[in-house]
Amino acid sequence: MNNPMKSIRFARGTFLSLFIAVLLLTCRAGSAQNEGHRIRNIVLVHGAWADGSGWKGVYDILVKDGYNVSIVQEPETSFNDDVAATKRVLAMQNAPCILVGHSYGGAVITEAGTDSSVTGLVYVAAHMPDAGENEADDGKRFPSDLSKSGAIRKTVDGFTYLDPAQFHEYFAADLSAEQAALMARSQVLNFADNFKAVITTAAWRSKPSWMVVAGADRTINPDLERWYATRANIGLRLQAERGCRCDRRGCSARSVEKFVRCRWVRERPLTAQQ
Repeated sequence: MNNPMKSIRFARGTFLSLFIAVLLLTCRAGSAQNEGHRIRNIVLVHGAWADGSGWKGVYDILVKDGYNVSIVQEPETSFNDDVAATKRVLAMQNAPCILVGHSYGGAVITEAGTDSSVTGLVYVAAHMPDAGENEADDGKRFPSDLSKSGAIRKTVDGFTYLDPAQFHEYFAADLSAEQAALMARSQVLNFADNFKAVITTAAWRSKPSWMVVAGADRTINPDLERWYATRANIGLRLQAERGCRCDRRGCSARSVEKFVRCRWVRERPLTAQQ
């Protein structure tokens, strides 16, 4: 702990853990009588330039705590393909589920989340567009560091990727250099038009939802994440660092569990207001 940055990260992690623990305890008190009916199925949807393996930290924690977790592997070849891949996994669920999306995956779950198997949605540092919107235009409301960096490159056939030399700085700043390097060299190229795909029906307008805001996010401006949450009239938000999908501290997993345990997920639908 001689390194000041390590001390700061340790303090942040300790505070975050305590904060989540308090939230869990307050929700358990209200939901204990319905514990037997608690949702057990969780479906995770990754974002652009990544694959399902990035959810490993979240997966391990949720499975250890008794949840049935499925991870969607979007091909990223088109937005419709990604929505179809998500619905394919939803069709495999044997009970109602919570649908979780990270980054670009937020747009995917917004479209796919209208499926009858979905009880609620969790947006982890994610886009949350409304019907008639796309994440590219929404991103212009609060431009991110990544969007202004020039790190997003495009292939001759229209797929985007992140410059490996800048991947750690803009996409995985909370991870080790070694882990970020592996992710940079194994990134899944995302078809450029995916970011311009228009939402037809926004699932968050009819189903309970929650946003995990990454306070140090450089891929999506945290102010945009807060704006999404405010517009959707979401009463509970959690501040976290950018690397929360990979879950070095259990941030995303505990946030999902908090959402699942809350009575309002099962009993009180959320009415979103413009």
